[in-house]
Amino acid sequence: MNFRRIFLIKCLLLLFSGINCSNTNTIYRAVNESALLSVAAAGSVYDAVWWRDGKKWLQIKDKNVKYYVNRTHCRCKLFVNGTLKIDPVVKEDSGKYTVFVYNRDGTLQAENYTVVIVEEPVPQPILSAECMNKTVSVKCEMKQKPNDEIYIIELTYGKTKKIQKNATKLELHTRYSGMFRCAVQNQVSKKTTEKIIKCSGQLDLYLILSIAGGAIFFVIFVILLIYCIRKKKAERLQDDEEEQPMQVRQVKSEMLLRELPQRPSTPTPKQLRLQQRPLPQPQVQQQQPLPPRPRPRTQPRTPTHPRERP
Repeated sequence: MNFRRIFLIKCLLLLFSGINCSNTNTIYRAVNESALLSVAAAGSVYDAVWWRDGKKWLQIKDKNVKYYVNRTHCRCKLFVNGTLKIDPVVKEDSGKYTVFVYNRDGTLQAENYTVVIVEEPVPQPILSAECMNKTVSVKCEMKQKPNDEIYIIELTYGKTKKIQKNATKLELHTRYSGMFRCAVQNQVSKKTTEKIIKCSGQLDLYLILSIAGGAIFFVIFVILLIYCIRKKKAERLQDDEEEQPMQVRQVKSEMLLRELPQRPSTPTPKQLRLQQRPLPQPQVQQQQPLPPRPRPRTQPRTPTHPRERP
């Protein structure tokens, strides 16, 4: 129901029925929910009559319920305390409901006036964004607009909030990225969509400085690492070069010692005795004795006369 019609109903109630504004209640219900319309009297009542939009609707008297409308179209139930329940409610159930409570002697005990407004739940909003140069264009929109209902669409980013009534689309332009919140609500429902929106080409000063600082630190670390590795390699090569000449010198000295002839040393008396001993001769098989060899002729020696001394 339109808001203007609801306002008109309230005015009519005030002008023609003499209703005090404090005795008039307004309740909002979503489609397919239940509505309870109570009376001011406490406990059970003897006689209570419900009217809707100036037409007699239901009556309970001495615990007996009487319907003045078709029960299938009513979808209602009346309790002994005079409370009226409508379950489930539809859009056509919106209107003005009046109840009069009477005593056994027929005097008026209490009266209540209730305005019921049934609305459709709002649809789920859609949140989208588009990056353009250094700005972000965020859109909050609804594909289906509720009919003849007052609703609010809201787009929030941090402390920035943009609100508009009865609009199907709401846009927000900003230079920052982060969490955006889109909400649509009316008197009976509220639905929200949240999304983190970031543009790859959008970098603020702090982010640029942090990235640059991290890159510089990484380069310095790599340079120091390469320097340490090269220094260790140089030290190892230097140690190897120092050890190699020592090994070469030792090898050369050993080879020279092997090539040089040994000096003859003075034999000891024991060594002389060992050298003078004849070597053992191998045993030869006994052979037949050879014939004696002819002895050479010896010339007779001339006698030597002693020299006379003068």
